[in-house]
Order: sequence, then C-alpha cells, then structure tokens
Amino acid sequence: RSRARFQNRRNLRPTQRVQDPKTGRMTVIPKYNNVRRNNWNNRGHDNKNQVKLKSSVEVRKDWELQVEIEFSQISKLHLQYPEDKVVNMVECGSLEYYDKRYDRVTTKAERPLQMSNRLFHYVSTTDDPVIRELAKEGHVFATDSILATIMTCPRSYYSWDIIIQRVGSRLFFDKRDDSDFDLLTVNETANELPLNDTSGNSLSKLSLEATYINQNFSQQVLKKDQKYNFKRPNPFVSEDDDHDASSVAYRYRKIPLLGPGEPLTLICRAEVDAVTQNAYGDEQFMNLKALNEWDLKGGASEWRQKLDTQRGDILTTEMKNNKCKLAKWTVSSILAGADILKFGYVTRSMPRSAGESIGHSILGTQQFIPKQFAGQISLDMSNAWGILRVIVDKCMQLSDGKYVLYKEPGKGILRIYKVPPNTFEDDADDSSEDEK
Repeated sequence: RSRARFQNRRNLRPTQRVQDPKTGRMTVIPKYNNVRRNNWNNRGHDNKNQVKLKSSVEVRKDWELQVEIEFSQISKLHLQYPEDKVVNMVECGSLEYYDKRYDRVTTKAERPLQMSNRLFHYVSTTDDPVIRELAKEGHVFATDSILATIMTCPRSYYSWDIIIQRVGSRLFFDKRDDSDFDLLTVNETANELPLNDTSGNSLSKLSLEATYINQNFSQQVLKKDQKYNFKRPNPFVSEDDDHDASSVAYRYRKIPLLGPGEPLTLICRAEVDAVTQNAYGDEQFMNLKALNEWDLKGGASEWRQKLDTQRGDILTTEMKNNKCKLAKWTVSSILAGADILKFGYVTRSMPRSAGESIGHSILGTQQFIPKQFAGQISLDMSNAWGILRVIVDKCMQLSDGKYVLYKEPGKGILRIYKVPPNTFEDDADDSSEDEK
C-alpha cells in the first residue's frame, strides 16, 4: 500500500501555497504552469522539428502500398541466432594485418590521417557473381550492410530504402545504384541534428566526410607488406582498375532463419577489414571503423583535451548521438563472424567553414568484442533477428515482383510498396548518360 501511495504521489504535479491578498485565504495552485512544463519536457528536441529531413526516395503515384509496420509492433520480437549452425560457403579476398603501433597513438602523439587511393567496391546483392552461384543454396539473399539496416531499423531516424525482388521462393534484398545507402550518417540520434543547408556542416557534407574518414582510417592502420589470402580472389577486382583494391575479405555465410513458420535459409555476404594475431599466435578477423569529431566549439577539439583521460565519456556521447550507426557496425561484425571491432577516434585539424578543405588526425583507438559491445549499447540481437524474420515473412506472403522497403524520415514506420518492374532502371540509364 505504501509503495502504491508513493507512486501515486510521484505522478502529482508540484504545488505551492499562495495567499489571496483580498481575502487572506491560502490557496494551493500548481507550481509550474502548463507552458513552462511542456517546454521543459521538450527541451533539446526543438531542433529535430526544425530540420527538414530529406526522403531517400520519391514515393510515386503508381506504387501500391502492401504492408505497413510500426516500430512499436516489432520492438519486443525475439528470435535466437543459431551460431553453431552457420556455414561459411565461400571466402574471397585478401586481408592485411593490423599495425599494432596505432594502439599507442594518443592525443600527445597523434597521427595525421592520410588519403588512400585504394578502391572500395560497393556491389549490391543481385550484381554479385558469387551470390548467383549460391542462388540454389538459400531462400533469402542480402549483404551485411542491408541486413544491418533492417535489423536495427527501430534506431534509425533518417530515411532509407531497400529494393526487394521476389522470385519464386526466393527473396533478394538490394539497394539502388544511385542511392546514398553506403554513406555514413552523422549524429542521427542526437537531440541537435546537423542542419540540412548549404553550410560546411550540412547533413550531406558531414556524411561524405564521415565516409571519407572511415575509408582512409581502415587502410592507414594496416601493414602493407603482410597479407592473409583466401583461396578465392576478390570477385569485384577488374584488370581495368586504375588502383589497387582495399584490404577486404568477403565471407558468404549460410545462416538458418528459425521461427514459428517454415524454416528458411539466409545467404549473407559479410565483410571483414583486417586480420591480427592474438597473444597465442592465432589469426583473428577484425573490422575497422572511425568515429569522427566535427563540432569544434570555439575552434577547439574536446577530444584532444579529454580522450586520454575520459575516453568512456566520449564513447558514451557517441553511443547517444550515433546509436543507429554503432548498432549497424556491430550487427555487420557479428554477421561476418569478426572477432574484434576496433574504433579509431578522428578529429578535424581545424574548424571547417563553407567551401574549405580540412585535414584530420587520429587521436587514439579502442577495440571491443562485437557481442560484448552489443550489450554495452543495449542492442538485443535476439530482437534484431526477430525483426528480420518478421519482415522476411511479410515479403514471403507477397506475389512475385519488385518491391521497395521504405523508411520515412523522422517517423517510426516501415512501408512496403509494390512497384513496376522497370522502376529505377530509367533513372540508372539517365545517370549513366550524364556521366558520359
């Protein structure tokens, strides 16, 4: 009874006793009026309402809505991941070894970020020749980045879209050729979103900067004279390429999708960035990602002042502001079977103004075991697998054809539209003609 009484009292608004100057009577009134109370509850969130977010794709009139899923409907789903039944079907590519000297980088011994001329291949599912070889081995086909986007969708705030091809008993999750799907987001889950304007810190420019930093960091911290080669070469390297390919390995993994319905098999192409040796001399696969500081208040870097002594506080802030991006990196690492997820802390060498190029510096590194890091960021992998299974089941109920899985900007809703077979193909042809 006392506990219930306490909870009821906790829900009461604060009050104060005020004397009426005419009658002298004491009156109990609310301590704060509604306007002030509402402003307090909405503190720090006004910016999200002011920033006009861009839709990833235009929903056309000839698109037919098939399925609508609210995030609240999938937030409590659970499905176990049968890790012991995962099979590596094919492994391709070549990895370089991580240079452990970068573990000794500090704010007092920082390293300038160097630009790499290596090629990064962002080949989608249906364009992958190895996926085509394995077409008879599974029911669902996708890359790790596409799967991670779906599995962490409740954390996303920006808009994105994925193409779904239903062919007989098979599903192919794809991405559009002209989309920004592979660009990294910045401060997507922060209270203060970057403004979507023409300034040097606009959403689009920050996204390009974060992707640039991530690519260059992942190649700079490697030993160029030591490689770990898989049996099959990188399937996307061409003799006509002007530059060498980046250090990357592709693991095509066969994963059972359990659930209440019919057992399904997932074929996932997952990536690892590097390899290292542990204390016992065993090789361990590693994914390399960069966290970057861009908001230099007053021209000074907060990371330079605090990273060596308050790294936990900085990482906690990143977990809050980039909750979705960190979750996607974690899911991708788990899908790839990576042993280590290593972060680099990169900051600007100077503040950025509109139209001005800037340099970057590596201030330090930090590594985690992906499964343990998932716990630190409150990422429930059983819920992530449950979300994937539900969306797959919804798509399996659709007829053969082409569909778009669409996340609307700023709203917790997924929609699946049926689209004409030639949708986006005309756009791709137009873009290729413009390049010529």
